Amino acid sequence: MSSTLWQQRALPPLTGAVAHWDVGSLAELPGVRAQLRELLAARAAESPVQPVPVDALLLAFDELVSNAVRHGGRPVTAQLVSGPEGWLIDVSDESADVPPQLAVDRDPARGGLGLHLIARLTTAHGWTVTAGRKHVWAMLLPASGAMA
Repeated sequence: MSSTLWQQRALPPLTGAVAHWDVGSLAELPGVRAQLRELLAARAAESPVQPVPVDALLLAFDELVSNAVRHGGRPVTAQLVSGPEGWLIDVSDESADVPPQLAVDRDPARGGLGLHLIARLTTAHGWTVTAGRKHVWAMLLPASGAMA
């Protein structure tokens, strides 16, 4: 896969409900995922006609947050914005000068393929720097978990 797969792009302008987490370590991630799963289940129950892409959202969220905690500067902030336009996962960290690094020519058994996976799961993705923080984001449509 090309290293240009993950390009610098502004955050999409979405309006709607927002959930927010501050994540200080990988040990906190299971609890945050559980909160996110509960939030998505409640959202799906509220709007059964518009399917919530739960699995794709959880996977993309987990990959983005764990990358930020491992490779970014703390504090790491994650938010989920949902509205009629779709779902936006925005994860920011203090490493504004370090862009997301794609694994290139690496044995898949060694890991590091999360950004490639997110690119395939989402309808749009990118990264930007705002107010001295790097934001790595991914967007999914409300009725579908993936657009390969």
